[in-house]
Amino acid sequence: MRCPYCAADDDKVVDSRSAEEGAAVRRRRECLACGRRFTTFERIDELPLAVVKRSGELEPFDRAKVIAGIAQAAANRPIDSSAIEELATSIEEEARAAGPEVSSDWIGRAVLERLRVLDDVAYLRFASVYKGFESAGDFQREVVELTKTTAPKQRETPDAG
Repeated sequence: MRCPYCAADDDKVVDSRSAEEGAAVRRRRECLACGRRFTTFERIDELPLAVVKRSGELEPFDRAKVIAGIAQAAANRPIDSSAIEELATSIEEEARAAGPEVSSDWIGRAVLERLRVLDDVAYLRFASVYKGFESAGDFQREVVELTKTTAPKQRETPDAG
């Protein structure tokens, strides 16, 4: 490590500790040439994640695109922005675990699966764009499919007493 003060490359580590909730290691170093101390951070160099588009073109995974698509589907719905962030994070983590390349179709299905659990209306909005709905019949078919696979919501019954 090169000293930021004198540019010498001979130093010793004085202290090491976990930083950024375990995502990095913070090291205090002392330059053996000038005696000054400085801090460095060590982080994992994540492997790039590529998305294979329907056209066959490869592009880098863009978490912001996933968040934007989910946010658009969830507009004016009672969905917290932190829930959208968590959803995007879980999709990115699952994609990275799957390998260096994932298809855009895989990402779309992953978003749909999670939105189905989170909010029916946001699910339908996302599905209408993702699946390219062209008529009201497409919506009807999707609603029927959604109600088949979604557990019925429990109604609160007023106390009879």
